[in-house]
Amino acid sequence: MTRAAKIPSPEATGLPPISASGRRWKLIEADPRRVQALLPVTGGIDLLARLMAARGIEPADAAGFLAPTLREYFPDPSSFADMDKAAGIVLDAILDGRKVVVFADYDVDGGTSSAILARYFRAWGRDLGLYVPDRLEEGYGPSPAAFRYLKSNGAELVITVDCGAAAVQALDEANAIGLPIVVIDHHLMSGPAPNAAALVNPNRPDCNSGQGHLAAAGVVYVFVAAMNRLARERGIAPPAGLPDILPLLDLCALGTLCDMAPLTGVNRAFVRQGLSMMSRDQNPGLRALADVSGIGRVESVYHATFILGPRLNAGGRVGDPWLAAKLLATDDRAEAIDLAERLHALNDERKALETAILDAATAQAERALESNPDRGVLIAAGEGWHPGVIGIVAGRLKDRFHLPSIVIGWGDGLGPVAKGSGRSVRGVNLGAAISEAARQGIILSGGGHAMAGGLSMDPGQLEGFDAWMLDHMSAFAAERDAALQLDIDALLAPGAATPVLVARIATLGPFGVGAPEPVFLLQDVSITGLRRIGVNHLRFVAEDASGRIDCVAWRAEDQPIGQVLRQGGRFSLVGRLKCDTWNGRERVQLEIADVAALQVN
Repeated sequence: MTRAAKIPSPEATGLPPISASGRRWKLIEADPRRVQALLPVTGGIDLLARLMAARGIEPADAAGFLAPTLREYFPDPSSFADMDKAAGIVLDAILDGRKVVVFADYDVDGGTSSAILARYFRAWGRDLGLYVPDRLEEGYGPSPAAFRYLKSNGAELVITVDCGAAAVQALDEANAIGLPIVVIDHHLMSGPAPNAAALVNPNRPDCNSGQGHLAAAGVVYVFVAAMNRLARERGIAPPAGLPDILPLLDLCALGTLCDMAPLTGVNRAFVRQGLSMMSRDQNPGLRALADVSGIGRVESVYHATFILGPRLNAGGRVGDPWLAAKLLATDDRAEAIDLAERLHALNDERKALETAILDAATAQAERALESNPDRGVLIAAGEGWHPGVIGIVAGRLKDRFHLPSIVIGWGDGLGPVAKGSGRSVRGVNLGAAISEAARQGIILSGGGHAMAGGLSMDPGQLEGFDAWMLDHMSAFAAERDAALQLDIDALLAPGAATPVLVARIATLGPFGVGAPEPVFLLQDVSITGLRRIGVNHLRFVAEDASGRIDCVAWRAEDQPIGQVLRQGGRFSLVGRLKCDTWNGRERVQLEIADVAALQVN
């Protein structure tokens, strides 16, 4: 079931009256004056100037946008609260030979952050211990028990990465047992800072760095730069000289991309230069994972985010949470291959779990919408639904139904407390809603940020939580409606989609959160050769008098897009251009975002 949405009349916009996904299509209009001002920096290419103007790029910022450099965007480490203090604590520990352990979150951002530190320590001739909590047994972040365990095993300093900023109880326990903690995090904070030896977080209320968009890997990269600067000021270095941190940009970029950090400011430079570093195959772990996943070499945002990312996350979701951090830190080729193969296998297991839960959750969502088409939120729940994949499933539901979605699982060896994960649409703050439900006692605990949230609850609270969320979300009807809008950058004829055009568009990259990839509209085309590929993807050719273009619609076979395409006729297509190399020949294809069947009079 797909919710219908009215679209402005064809006479007014030239756009079709209804789309398969029920989204409103809107053709973005760029400011003509800004377009003209941007033409010189784009070499006179009108399309690039229009795309930049539509993204709000000012002419004065255009050169930096097109060629972002660390020299221009790298922040002053001292602008971060506690950065200099943390660098001093850790550098002293390295010089004194103390036992230091990094406590990392189990996702890609945590794994890349810990690996940056491990490689930095190795350049000083020091080992860095590792601890990654188990998602099922320990949950997110440090606990008092974990810090007691580390203390009992000889740790003299712990650095938490991608976690710790809200771990008040755990840090109180660390202070009580005499274990100093340096926190390096990026998550939003509320209330007083916990009692740490140093707490580096661009999102702590008293930090004036202006770098709140950084992922943890980005904060850690700034931290090792601060360490080098401090060592240089002290006139000290390991025998081979100060660590070269430029090669660590591959890990910084990977964490930034996989944590969906906005690609603005220094993040653009991290990713642009980090992807270049990845393509050099200098990290044995990344090289091994690229090999087992079949891509051979990491050369794009897609490779990093959608090929490597899910495999690195698989250990934390359904297996051994230490695998990703170990893989990214190792220099041993044989160990890297073994770890990569294990993560690849766990990712297959994760996909099987995800498919089963997604099918059940989708059925629940469809029944809920049939019963109440005006629902402002979807909540699906089931016994035995693995907490390692419910967040992914929530994202799939959100993408399909364009509604905030929460997926909850409990029991079957997972414990009596239900765990939930949610994903939201633009303009609806799901994390705030979950936090309020927890404050009112509707659930046990929960919170998050605007686009995502997590919760814990007793399964018996499910019905009351569903009713409370329906009532709470009824106030956001306008925001949900606005989120249905699909922005289109330009009209495109199939024959104009050439490798040269795709290469020109790529100069505006990297694309991601905060830097959307251009979306094009192909109007009034016929399709031929419609066929299924893989499990549920569709491939076909679109053509008109100008020429033809290959198209692919991912996961569309049993979705409204697939159902509309199967009816035949003429269509308008919306999608993003990609360039492939097959048998030595470059070809362009359109990755479908939405379709509309055209009415024939």
